[in-house]
Amino acid sequence: MQADLLVLEGITKVYENGVVANRNIDFTLREGEIHAICGENGAGKTTLMKILYGLEQASRGRILVRGVETRIASPRDAIARGIGMVHQHFMLVPSLTVAENLFLGVEPRKGGLFVDAAKALSMSAEVSAAYGLPIDGAARVADISVGMMQKLEILKALYRGATILILDEPTAVLTPQEAEELFGELRKLKALGHTIIFISHKLKEVKRISDRITVIKRGETLGTFEASSVSEAELSRRMVGRDVAASFDKKPSHRGLPRLRVEGLSHAAVSAKKKALKAVSFELRDGEILGVAGIEGNGQRELVDILTGAVLPDSGSVTVGETPILGGKIDRIRSLGVSYIPEDRIKVGSAMEGSITENLLANRLREPLFWSGPFMRARAVNANAKAVIEKYEIASPGPEQKISMLSGGNVQKVVVGRECSSHPSLLIAEQPTRGVDVGAAETIHRELLAMRDAGAAILMVSADINEVLELSDRLIVFFEGEIVAEVDRPSELSEEELGLYMLGLKRQEKPARGKAVVHE
Repeated sequence: MQADLLVLEGITKVYENGVVANRNIDFTLREGEIHAICGENGAGKTTLMKILYGLEQASRGRILVRGVETRIASPRDAIARGIGMVHQHFMLVPSLTVAENLFLGVEPRKGGLFVDAAKALSMSAEVSAAYGLPIDGAARVADISVGMMQKLEILKALYRGATILILDEPTAVLTPQEAEELFGELRKLKALGHTIIFISHKLKEVKRISDRITVIKRGETLGTFEASSVSEAELSRRMVGRDVAASFDKKPSHRGLPRLRVEGLSHAAVSAKKKALKAVSFELRDGEILGVAGIEGNGQRELVDILTGAVLPDSGSVTVGETPILGGKIDRIRSLGVSYIPEDRIKVGSAMEGSITENLLANRLREPLFWSGPFMRARAVNANAKAVIEKYEIASPGPEQKISMLSGGNVQKVVVGRECSSHPSLLIAEQPTRGVDVGAAETIHRELLAMRDAGAAILMVSADINEVLELSDRLIVFFEGEIVAEVDRPSELSEEELGLYMLGLKRQEKPARGKAVVHE
């Protein structure tokens, strides 16, 4: 039987405002296993891992590493004890090379003074080969794929001595091919004697890669299960407390008038000698969901920035209804019935020091429902906040809770609730369910479909392949700033085939209606 490598006993975390994030959590990690941790948003998963990695301190409880009680006061302490963490949002410097990022802070030096760049490059190849994680040490991080960034982050932890790896949502932005490659690499690391904690909302992947699964709900451990003995449906029920739909009985779309027209958009990339967008054209009509798929960094970010008024393109045009919007300020664009769910819910989507109520009002400061001249209609404002909290099951003590005290998934629910509850005619939804649990994702998906059925036009940019295939009425695929495929019936496209388009290994001769001519 495998030895217990790590034991967490009675871990409790109570914040200064009285919020209990963890309550008497017990968790055991066996040496040489891949152990998944699942739970809905706000369940306490992230807090527990922050305690293990030294970013937070437990109010009560103890940590034992190889049977010895250990205090982990900082990430430096965690690393010294062989614990490394790969965060969902990569901690890399885009302007530096892969090798420079790998050895940042521990660079090989000439004569103890100057960084030895040639030595760093050769060492990066050696480290890559030793762990079976191929990287290009000479490439700039700004120019590499998301999959290689993932490998680089893992190698950074391994080079610094990690034998226990904490991976937070490691497949969130990967294609099926990249995810499968990562799983193969994790199995190799396991064979080399490493132990992995795998945090994910994708239960299919959790089942496939894990040896054991621990479910956390409302800050408490519900149980630990052998992955082979528990179904996805059972995991969903334990996490959310109810059955979660695996698919939707989606009504046929009834496409109306054009709501968004994009013609010939071109824009230069900031970080590379190439175009971020190359003559991109498409149309979105009322009553449909147009999915935008692609590996991150292939032009989707620049497209959304242009559509929301943050960036002016080098050439091309954009109209909402019959109104050109390029050069317009965000309040003018919003006045045309446009709402926007941003990818970065923290920096762009919310005011972290504001309350839930204040954040829900951010896009409705002129609505007569909530304002009478300069005076706020408190009853309507509070009723709106309570309705959104209930509908999206936002875990909080109440509407006056600061956003900064919510989990990332619950912040996402606030942002989605705000943008959808304003009844837009055009919704730009960028990664709408990233970082949320299966129950919250189901709620958001149903809301998007209800809006579409009511006549709204929805542009959904998502790295979740199942999401774009399941929800989209039509789908466009980006690769290196171009639309390489347009699909009229996305549900008939396999995840693997979509992945080939996203990787640039397959493209349509004419990405329009009609059959694709494929280049392998």
